[in-house]
Amino acid sequence: MLFNSLQFLVFFLVATLWFFRLKNQRHRVLLLLFASCYFYMSFVPVYIVILGSVIIVDYFAGIQIENSEGKKRKRWLIVSLVANIGTLVVFKYYNFFLENIHTGFLFFNKEIDLPFLRIALPLGLSFHTFQAMSYTIEVFRKNQPAERNFVTYALYVMFYPQLVAGPIERPQNILPQLHEFRPYNRDNVKEGLARMLWGFYKKAVIADRLSIAVDYTYTYTGNCSSLALFTGAVLYAFQIYCDFSGYSDIAIGAAKVMNIKLMENFNQPFLSPNMNTYWKRWHISLSSWFYDYLYNPIVVSLRYWGKTAITIGLLVTFFISGLWHGAAWKFIVWGLLHGVALVYEFHTRNIRRRIFNALPAWLSLYSSILITFTFGVFVFVFFRAKNINAAYTYIKEIFTLRSGSNYTGLNRGELLFSFVLIAIMIAREKFIPQHLIKKNSSFYLYMMVMVAVCYFFGVFAENQFIYFQF
Repeated sequence: MLFNSLQFLVFFLVATLWFFRLKNQRHRVLLLLFASCYFYMSFVPVYIVILGSVIIVDYFAGIQIENSEGKKRKRWLIVSLVANIGTLVVFKYYNFFLENIHTGFLFFNKEIDLPFLRIALPLGLSFHTFQAMSYTIEVFRKNQPAERNFVTYALYVMFYPQLVAGPIERPQNILPQLHEFRPYNRDNVKEGLARMLWGFYKKAVIADRLSIAVDYTYTYTGNCSSLALFTGAVLYAFQIYCDFSGYSDIAIGAAKVMNIKLMENFNQPFLSPNMNTYWKRWHISLSSWFYDYLYNPIVVSLRYWGKTAITIGLLVTFFISGLWHGAAWKFIVWGLLHGVALVYEFHTRNIRRRIFNALPAWLSLYSSILITFTFGVFVFVFFRAKNINAAYTYIKEIFTLRSGSNYTGLNRGELLFSFVLIAIMIAREKFIPQHLIKKNSSFYLYMMVMVAVCYFFGVFAENQFIYFQF
């Protein structure tokens, strides 16, 4: 059940109206859990068994962690982490590891018969696995009391708006909200609906339109000119941003309608002056997760190594981040390139500061944004291409400055219109705060305009969200 489908709109309307008819919080939580199970099972029903099994393990592990002391607490945390990471490894990485072992043996001219699994990746497995792990880790750190109500805990993991692609929530934010009864709030409904509609605009009007050009340039790389390939690379950066942040907007908006506040996941990342700022603005819930549970523990444990600790922490974190995104070397390269860029920024920050301080403020700012964005565009080629070789070929063909067809799958008028839509998105997110839309006059005008824009200019192919594969 995709957000950009009529089926979801009907589901959301029924679930929300039923939600507000209930005057007991326990009944509301039960309804949302039932709705979330239905939502998840609309994709592949059998995978609810896998998710449910891990939920049961983590629920009891959290209680045992809270009730235990010393090494026993750590053992129960390990049980939880093994259950979550083990599930992730089996379904997402098992075949990837075997493929690399097989390749290694071939390098030495040896054949080996390995037991590959023919299984599909459960939808959103990486997201709800990380969310579940944050719960038991926070209970272990005594930052969060163990949740004693199984239904409430299950809903924390399965809450349907953010179940498949985040934001990856912490228990301190969501669990207290699931215990508190909140009556119908007109302002929250208006703000939530406006946010959802903005997400539909980014997904249907921009991302799915840009996918036409992106798919064309990555499919017919050998026929395209360098200009067409560079245009395709730039458009993919905006496609994946509008696709993923559009999902987050719909999720945050849907939750807001029901008086549940989810964390922000994006904050104008393409206007970042450096990669450090970029990763504080892009996929915020994941980057903060890695900072709290991986990077910071590494740096603290190696603190006597000085700057080397930070270098190791960054490279390890972004290696794992790349692997988290997909069981393929292209994602690992994508992650490591970001890690290397952050290491470079860390070790050259003083000299770069002196250089940019010598420039006019406006030139320093905009040149920094342009450099950061351009780097991100080329690194995203590894994210989108079929494999590392295809990414290398794509980038090489850009820099050969060769002639060829400038056609990108969109004609010049459609391409210009796409950039106009992107400019509108950037201006809206930069200059129009969300709270202004809640005013009656602004809200109704905004909704009418956005509904019309989505209806007349949206690409309604029900394309799956890019991050569903992770």
